[in-house]
Amino acid sequence: MTFEDLSEKPARMRVARPESRISRRAFYRNGAKRCLDITLVLISLPISLPLILGMMVLVAIAGGNPVYRQKRLGRGGRVFDMFKIRTMVPGADALLEDHLCKNPEARREWDESQKLKYDPRITPLGCFLRKSSLDELPQLLNVLKGDMSLVGPRPMMVEQRAIYPGTAYFELRPGITGPWQVSDRNQSSFAQRAAFDRDYLMSLSLSGDLSILCRTVSVVLRGTGY
Repeated sequence: MTFEDLSEKPARMRVARPESRISRRAFYRNGAKRCLDITLVLISLPISLPLILGMMVLVAIAGGNPVYRQKRLGRGGRVFDMFKIRTMVPGADALLEDHLCKNPEARREWDESQKLKYDPRITPLGCFLRKSSLDELPQLLNVLKGDMSLVGPRPMMVEQRAIYPGTAYFELRPGITGPWQVSDRNQSSFAQRAAFDRDYLMSLSLSGDLSILCRTVSVVLRGTGY
């Protein structure tokens, strides 16, 4: 072995490392991530299923269908039915439009973030379920069906497609939790959500997803959602 051979070896190793990282990320994104989703959902069922059934009973007692379906955009722009525990009053869409027409500040808040801090559509029980994120648990069924992932971009409503600045969202399954959900989400604009999606796509990895899942527990315990 010559001196030149020894000097070239570290250089070859340095070149190979980025390719190795890319290969691992591609393997995780294209198959292992889906296997992780299914495994964790099945493990969680003994706890999550009784919680879902209990919430359904409470919402049904208050009146109305306890499970709410809403059209959302999935990977590749495919539309699917996303399941949630109902947290809003009947006729919520009409109530929202009336509220926005009468309240210019609420209209500005909605146009910027697609959310309202004080939302007249949400029931008292629904307020608790949203703050605790328990209303999202039925989306475990969406994960099993392949519509969603445990971790990914926040599911986007169909009518938001036209105002979404970017393409990263459409390359991934939307997630029950994700970078936006574990951030200071109540202060984030809709445009900032797109930046979260782009950064998540570029850095997608098993360790990153596990970190987000752990941080989600903290967010749920703090009850910072609305």
